[in-house]
Amino acid sequence: MSYDFDLFVIGAGSGGVRCARIAAGHGARVAVAESRHWGGTCVNLGCVPKKLMVQASDYGDWVEDSHGFGWNTRRGHNDWAELIAAKDREITRLNGIYVSMLEKAGVSLFTGHATIEDAHTLRIDPSPLAPHAAPRRVTAARIVIAVGSTPTMPAIDGIGHAISSDQAFHLKERPARVCMVGGGYIGVEFAGIFRGLGSEVDLVYRQQLPLRGFDSDLRHALHDAIDLRGIRQHVGASPTSIDRLADDSFVVTLDNGARIETDCVFFATGRHPKVASLGLIQAGVATQENGRIIVDENGETSIPGIYAIGDVTNRLNLTPVAIAEGHMLADRLFGNEPPRQWSFATTPKAVFFTPALASVGLTETEAAHNGDVDIYISRFRPMRNTLSGRAQRTFMKLVVDQASQTVVGAHMLGDDAPEIMQGLAIAVTAGLKKGDWDRTIGIHPSAAEEFVTMRTRTRVTPRSAE
Repeated sequence: MSYDFDLFVIGAGSGGVRCARIAAGHGARVAVAESRHWGGTCVNLGCVPKKLMVQASDYGDWVEDSHGFGWNTRRGHNDWAELIAAKDREITRLNGIYVSMLEKAGVSLFTGHATIEDAHTLRIDPSPLAPHAAPRRVTAARIVIAVGSTPTMPAIDGIGHAISSDQAFHLKERPARVCMVGGGYIGVEFAGIFRGLGSEVDLVYRQQLPLRGFDSDLRHALHDAIDLRGIRQHVGASPTSIDRLADDSFVVTLDNGARIETDCVFFATGRHPKVASLGLIQAGVATQENGRIIVDENGETSIPGIYAIGDVTNRLNLTPVAIAEGHMLADRLFGNEPPRQWSFATTPKAVFFTPALASVGLTETEAAHNGDVDIYISRFRPMRNTLSGRAQRTFMKLVVDQASQTVVGAHMLGDDAPEIMQGLAIAVTAGLKKGDWDRTIGIHPSAAEEFVTMRTRTRVTPRSAE
């Protein structure tokens, strides 16, 4: 059969854009449909604006720290409206870059909501980006679903009073008090942002430590850092209701009986695949109960010729992973060479709190499933803090498989942790041994040099029977 396109990508986020561009570079006729934001969640409501706001929140601390170095600066007041306006200007610029990249690659652009009618047919309907566009149908030999995820809000009394990260980037004013619910990436990061900008923050989460899934020692170090940041932690707790008061503030009631008065209730309790109204049931595309699209090792769904990449598959929900999946899929479908490969098992990750933390490879617990593990830990006061007087300490950890002496995990909390961890991820991915780290000369004076000078083993963790 003859189709309008060789490939149709639903969603112009990082993964979808990469897939479309690479496929077009291989000579395929490619189209992309986007209903909300060119650039997707990461550029518009995620990684990029969030990091800009983290950076904004750091300046007040820097002013205070400068006093220890002889400066007579004074901490001022952050202009929230100006910050949001500056952030929006940058996002608008990036939106234009994404559109330009696709157009230069020869990709056809459709602004609207795409619905899959069958394995080769899509309907494009009006969306908020193009409310008056006429509906149309197009056909494609292959379809890629790259629509990402959306915030999950629990069904509790008064949940309509709460916001998610989607709304947080567009608040007209910074709330004086924030009740942040959720101890994952988003909750921890936004708790730090609002606190750094001057808000009083209560952080509520169900676990005893934040960041479930990260290394236990790193989670303990973050818990202490959150306390030092002046954020009130309510651990092992969950909200049961939200009530609005007469002055338009709120009371959040927790399941342990505690009540938190606040001006803003922010839920960061996870995300789920954004699959509603895609026509998956009609098309026969299989999903799990949480909406995750089921794919095989090649990214293909239960329907031959329909693929899914990125957060909509709910595997490793990180922007660089979606980009890698999109690139590999385009190579596999249209390239003449074997597709480029990535090491997903050693995907590094970072949480942009202040201070930031980052990890690559296995946690201590995960590594112990494979055999005895050597653990190396260092805690120290960063050089800047020796003069600033700030109490925050840096934490570093190496996880080493004892039998092979391969470094299988690295973890850090401290200034520049994500920047340092990106380099360490190469070493962990390459399978370098502890001796290779030990014979590497450090850069002095730097925090990073500590990773190549940790010679004394902290402890041995025996193989776990679990």
